[in-house]
Amino acid sequence: MTLPEGLRLTVEDEPARTDRKVIDVALDAMNRPFFAGAAFGRIGVFVRNDGGALVAGLDALVEGGWLFVDNLWVDESLRRRGIGRLLVAEAERVAIERGCHSAWLDTFSFQAPGFYQKLGYTIFATLGHPPEHQRHFLRRTLAVPQTTKAQPDGGKSP
Repeated sequence: MTLPEGLRLTVEDEPARTDRKVIDVALDAMNRPFFAGAAFGRIGVFVRNDGGALVAGLDALVEGGWLFVDNLWVDESLRRRGIGRLLVAEAERVAIERGCHSAWLDTFSFQAPGFYQKLGYTIFATLGHPPEHQRHFLRRTLAVPQTTKAQPDGGKSP
């Protein structure tokens, strides 16, 4: 295929963050009408030491009623103390406040699939990542939709 005059194709190994942001903003604008009324945005949950340095954190997106946990990291010296669980719980709490019904994330087999499963996440897809690892995709329902409770008299008014 030939590009229209005045345009050129480039392939870049380290694309600039600003160029990637142009794509993100354009796609968000294009998709937003299809998610009328749904929340969008970012959630950052961080743990800092007394000096203000980041020692643990979670970076997530809220898109169309879903929380996507993009990255979760806890400094090695602080692992297995419940900090990761606290970060996830806080992100989920904020996501529910923003109208999210579910959450999803991905993790490699050498990272933390068991951690997320203990938090109620279930694997819905797995991709092989040679030579010997897998990438797991997990999801969890955050908020059960409210239903109308049946009245004890079968719905008949007095």
